[in-house]
Amino acid sequence: REHPRWGASNTALARWLPPAYEDGLSQPRGWDPSVQYNGVQLPLVREVTKKIIHASNEAVTEDNLYSDIIMVWGQYIDHDIAFTPQSTSRTTFLTGMECQMTCEKQNPCFPIKVTTNDTLTAGMDCLPFYRSSPACGTGDHGTLFGNLSALNPRQQINGLTSFLDASTIYGSTPAVENKLRNFTSKEGLLRVNVKYYDNHREYLPFTDQIPSPCAQDPNASEGERIECFMAGDSRSSEVTSLAAMHTLWLREHNRLARALKNINSHWTAETVYQEARKIVGALHQIITLRDYIPKIIGTDAFNLYIGLYTGYDPTMNPTVSNVFSTAAFRFGHATIQPIVRRLNAQYLDDPELPNLHLHEVFFSPWRLIKEGGLDPLLRGLLAHSAKLQVQDQLLNEELTEKLFVLSNNGSLDLASLNLQRGRDHGLPGLLIFLEF
Repeated sequence: REHPRWGASNTALARWLPPAYEDGLSQPRGWDPSVQYNGVQLPLVREVTKKIIHASNEAVTEDNLYSDIIMVWGQYIDHDIAFTPQSTSRTTFLTGMECQMTCEKQNPCFPIKVTTNDTLTAGMDCLPFYRSSPACGTGDHGTLFGNLSALNPRQQINGLTSFLDASTIYGSTPAVENKLRNFTSKEGLLRVNVKYYDNHREYLPFTDQIPSPCAQDPNASEGERIECFMAGDSRSSEVTSLAAMHTLWLREHNRLARALKNINSHWTAETVYQEARKIVGALHQIITLRDYIPKIIGTDAFNLYIGLYTGYDPTMNPTVSNVFSTAAFRFGHATIQPIVRRLNAQYLDDPELPNLHLHEVFFSPWRLIKEGGLDPLLRGLLAHSAKLQVQDQLLNEELTEKLFVLSNNGSLDLASLNLQRGRDHGLPGLLIFLEF
């Protein structure tokens, strides 16, 4: 109550160390190629990807302890606590040139320069990249408030609540939450898809932004479309495994709500909804604290730095840090398998649902609806090992050569996007954080 803005949505990410901008205020390192660091130019992020991070799809060491579902949970909870919005403008502020059509560095465009023979580009010397939106009044935007100073450097925004509160299901704003609720129900339910069902079980509703930009079944009949799903987080359709996790929790909320209403018939729909939401949020926290984090950092580190929950601490600022959301928690990208497996009820390969390369399921909710529903995919995630993070086997080519995002017409490189985002946010180098 003393700090109502701590961890609130649309507030600045926390800084653990002062930012490292090229001009000390807002300009990312690498903006001016003539500037040297330790006597040399910064390497191109795409070259760092190709020489250090990129690995073939065959270069996979499987984790002998954990299944592939651990990677999905990591991505899912990341989307619960962190989302850094990019600039809403897709053109340069000075000239109006579209960022996808220019390799000039002009805000908000910070293109990723590539070599002339790069397979990702079609006749251009760069990949498009949009800078993250600055927090109001920071960096060079400080002129709006008479506060243009290196003491007020550019900060970035977390568009979500920093709390692990199942915002993936319920949203981080009242407007989003209201879109997701079924206000005609007396049971406090969430909206579901009214067109398709998964063996009588619910799917997420489709987005109201129609036509949505999600990929379509190439064999669909004329006029048939499967739109992007709508959930508490806008990224729910990124890959089928993530959409499946969102769907499971939609179903769990509605299952709990119906059970609570059955036990407490006198409750209003609002009471049922809020009580079910509390339970779902608590389950997210318990699974993450008890089952996920110790497996990621190890039980010794967990006991030393975190330990068992002892109660709410009002003096602890829960705001997600810039370095966590922009760098540290992206370790999970190195645990992503290049192949998506679907299994039958006996947990065997299904000839009707062959393995897919990861790029074949980017923004493709139609594959869930038309290719067996959630169960085959979930069996594959549970029965197959996660990818182990191993030196020289970091991000596979599905992510470095075939990444598909809705804001770009071609393929992108996730590793280069991560590195460029770190420079955009002014993150100090790894050695600085090791000393921290």
